[in-house]
Amino acid sequence: MTALLELKQKIKGIYGQYEMYILPVLKFVLALVYFLWVNSNMGYMSQLNNVFVILILALICSILPSSAMMYIGFILILAHSYALGIEVAGFMLVIILLMLIFFMRFSGEQNITFVFTPLSFAFSIPALLPIGSGLMESSLSAIPAGCGVVMYYFIRFLRVQSAILSNPDLDMTDKLQIMADGLVQNWGMWIAVVAFVAVTLLVNLIRTRSFDHAWRISIITGGVAYVFIMLVGSFGMNLNATVAMVPLLVCTVLAVLLALVLEFFAFGGDYSRAERLEYEDDEYFYYVKAVPKASVATSERSIKKINAEPVREERRSEESSGTYANPIFRQDERPKRKKTAVPAAEKKPRQAEKPAAKDVDFEKKLEESLKDL
Repeated sequence: MTALLELKQKIKGIYGQYEMYILPVLKFVLALVYFLWVNSNMGYMSQLNNVFVILILALICSILPSSAMMYIGFILILAHSYALGIEVAGFMLVIILLMLIFFMRFSGEQNITFVFTPLSFAFSIPALLPIGSGLMESSLSAIPAGCGVVMYYFIRFLRVQSAILSNPDLDMTDKLQIMADGLVQNWGMWIAVVAFVAVTLLVNLIRTRSFDHAWRISIITGGVAYVFIMLVGSFGMNLNATVAMVPLLVCTVLAVLLALVLEFFAFGGDYSRAERLEYEDDEYFYYVKAVPKASVATSERSIKKINAEPVREERRSEESSGTYANPIFRQDERPKRKKTAVPAAEKKPRQAEKPAAKDVDFEKKLEESLKDL
């Protein structure tokens, strides 16, 4: 456990030191994976189905706010839908506008969850997204999570029905009817929407409580709730074939384990040293529970070089080397001249030294001056 805590502190220290470089790289990787997923599941417009175009868009997203990733993804989805048919593009535009106007305008900065939602399905760990959103974000993240589920299932529906929707002999009304039925009557999609929204709200509600181990309890509760809603919804809607129990359980357990790792790095509270504090001011009483973060003191190693040469050799090397301490580099210091002997005839006689004031007898002098008077 100590080694893990040291690793956690080192990772946090590296991220804090190089955050301005690491964050754009992470945004670039996320945008690249998301755009590649859109192209692999749609890819109807050959001009956009190009790696270099995706790289350029991902580079643009790395220097822009995180919400720009979602909007550029919308443009890609609309372009591929237009290549499939103008009716498909119009229907997709209506869905996107409804999401932005009625739902996602309330979630603000947490709309990045919309990008993570289809990727969680792509990596076969969909339960990780609502659990992680409830842990790391507020309850408003349930809105982009639900919208992301709708977009994921509708893109899959378009992929299945692409041959019919691209048929020019089919009427526009028939195409619109097929897409409307595929959206409204897709019960598997609506069950997943309910599961994502409910699990996100439940995990966030338990995580914000003050009892011990609230984060871990919320993770396990969220995993159980996800499995329960998916199974009950599938059996209630007679969707036994669409929800396989064993893969659902395996993927949910994997998502719970990854969420525990996320909890260790994001929170990692030491409840054994928790304290409850009470204080007040002029208007309120405060009851606070303080949970310290689990941490260890990391030892810093310093290497000192010890020179084995004797002191005399060091002094000689300093004298021989030209340093600023040497007098030759100081303009204000001049070499002292040697005193030359002066002949005795040229020497001036010194004046008789005056007796010191302390050697004069002032009383005797005073008596002699009075006798003269």
